[in-house]
Amino acid sequence: MKYYIGIDLGGTNIVAAVVDEKYNILTKASTKTNRPRPAEAIADDMAAMAIKAVKDAGLTMDDIEWVGVGTPGIANSETGIIEFSNNLGFENTPMADLIRKHIDKPIYIENDANAAAYGEYVAGAAKGAKNAVCITLGTGVGGGIIIDGKIYAGSNFGGAEIGHTVIGLDGPQCSCGRKGCFEVYSSATGLIRMTKEKMDAVPDSIMHKITEERSGKVSARTAFDAMRQGDAAAKEVVDFYIKALAAGITNTINIFQPDVLCVGGGVCNEGDALLLPMKALVEQEVYTRNSPKNTKIVIAELGNDAGLIGAAFLGAASK
Repeated sequence: MKYYIGIDLGGTNIVAAVVDEKYNILTKASTKTNRPRPAEAIADDMAAMAIKAVKDAGLTMDDIEWVGVGTPGIANSETGIIEFSNNLGFENTPMADLIRKHIDKPIYIENDANAAAYGEYVAGAAKGAKNAVCITLGTGVGGGIIIDGKIYAGSNFGGAEIGHTVIGLDGPQCSCGRKGCFEVYSSATGLIRMTKEKMDAVPDSIMHKITEERSGKVSARTAFDAMRQGDAAAKEVVDFYIKALAAGITNTINIFQPDVLCVGGGVCNEGDALLLPMKALVEQEVYTRNSPKNTKIVIAELGNDAGLIGAAFLGAASK
């Protein structure tokens, strides 16, 4: 049996896992990222968590083939350098070399959304596909593209930024500097913003009562839950959210025509209330709608483990 280490470097947590050749996670170890702080200190903790996960699995580093890391930002998979990460405050950070000071193994670095997409490709919702796209709906809209079994990162390792394609000219301001990006409409953050705007406009909406019951916090669930109680204002929010999501997904399918497109993130916990109307809209709008074979749209299966499994198999992805 072969074993690998996958590390998910996030803005909040550092998680390391030992994964076997059958894509099973044996152990995990985690600690807080505690940003901002020097890259050397973060690399020290990444290595420490990897070593702990190996020890907890009853293994030694001699049993490990390689280490893979998924990180926010632009990660140069050829040099192991994180060229830029706004979340972590990194610029031209030689992360692979920093980790190698503690672990004498091949170190592979990749963007976290790409790593998660690769995880779904090898072990999750896109397993068995030749080409796949994975979209994650979270604080932003992340994207990962797999073509012929390889991660597509673009010529400067900043590709697959599906969330920063425009679906609404002169729409709301996006953090990237543009207006009307897919991300400002279809992220969980965008859904919360639109929910709050509708609540301000409709004082008697059930969404106010739901928010009060939840300690005054508006979440991505608020509009969906109110819609289920028959609230018309909430239904308007959900309908627009799904329409925007379908537009972004349709654009992506029209460009790449993957075998499988998987959608992940907490919003997907809404299940069929989200998936069925979204798929119906995509099927109406996609350019190849009359084709007998179209892209299969599915919910991602691996959750937070996708990034760990994908990172663990980056060594295979590079071959």
